Amino acid sequence: MRKIYGKLTQELSRHTTPKTVGIDAGFPIATYRDLVEQIAKLSFLNKDYLLFFRGQKNDYKNKVNSSTFYPTIYREEYLTQPELDYRFDKLQSASKILVELFKQNKIEGHTEFQRKKLIQWSLLQHYEVTETPLLDITQSLRVACSFSMLGNTEDTAFIYVFGLPYYTNRISVNSEHDLINIRLLSICPPQALRPYFQEGYLVGTDDITNEYVNKAELDLNTRLIAKFEIPNTEKFWGKEFDKIPDTALYPQNDTIEAICREIGQELVSDIAPLNLGEFLKLWTEFEQVILRDARKFKREVHNTRDAMLTLMKYKEEKYGLLKEFDYLRTFRNKLVHNPTGISNEELRKMTMNLKQVKNQY
Repeated sequence: MRKIYGKLTQELSRHTTPKTVGIDAGFPIATYRDLVEQIAKLSFLNKDYLLFFRGQKNDYKNKVNSSTFYPTIYREEYLTQPELDYRFDKLQSASKILVELFKQNKIEGHTEFQRKKLIQWSLLQHYEVTETPLLDITQSLRVACSFSMLGNTEDTAFIYVFGLPYYTNRISVNSEHDLINIRLLSICPPQALRPYFQEGYLVGTDDITNEYVNKAELDLNTRLIAKFEIPNTEKFWGKEFDKIPDTALYPQNDTIEAICREIGQELVSDIAPLNLGEFLKLWTEFEQVILRDARKFKREVHNTRDAMLTLMKYKEEKYGLLKEFDYLRTFRNKLVHNPTGISNEELRKMTMNLKQVKNQY
């Protein structure tokens, strides 16, 4: 994401600067009305951007002590490549299950839905099924403030203001700023109640991938214009305004929530006692070993299949194990692309086989 520096109000300028807003403490705001007035001024000053908001219980910081906003799939200070590959594999599996359940439940628009990866990811992120490369934000200041107080036992909460390019479509891709902005209200089926009550949007980088040069470019703090600290009390709202109740932020009888809960249970369910996630994690760890060994003999190896062929040629004593790994590779592809077509017993057996091959290798 391209780095921007917003313009601040006179009050904010006495407290922080555009370059240090992430590091400095949040600007204290006493009431919702005061916050709305500050946002009005910021909106007028920053005409080149559309303002979006995010509310949090805590001000999470990175290693340089600046507020940080990574999509869930990229979170963790020391994220290894095998772990990241595993998360993307799990996301792909969850997407496949979601598409299949949409078909089974005859959800409106399921034909288009199965072709749109970003729509699948948007629902999986918004319903908190698994890690995705997208981050939840909103255009509603009231929603952001209500969320910051949801289940919050602290004395204060935090409201963040981001400057994003103006959007033109349901899914707006801005290559100049390396940003994707997804308007959930325009892409979700009517059975998905939560996005409509929360006025939700999702944002991510243009070139979403499990490989990156600089992880910091994936952090939405590059678009941070202002940070406010508000009191976590009813006094904040005053007599003129009200917090959105929890039951409205998470409405009952949400069909898509029920479907997403089923996916979540599938992804974490015990399988005597192994699970889908364990197989994928084992796979990515062993895959890195295979690639590393193969590059000792042939530096231009770029995929697992080429790595195995190279090792079969130069490490004949490992031929049998590599053949078994090749067989497991076929199963792994089936697991990722059609997880509902695999039985628990088959997954249990293949996980044990993968463990054995990995240990013997």
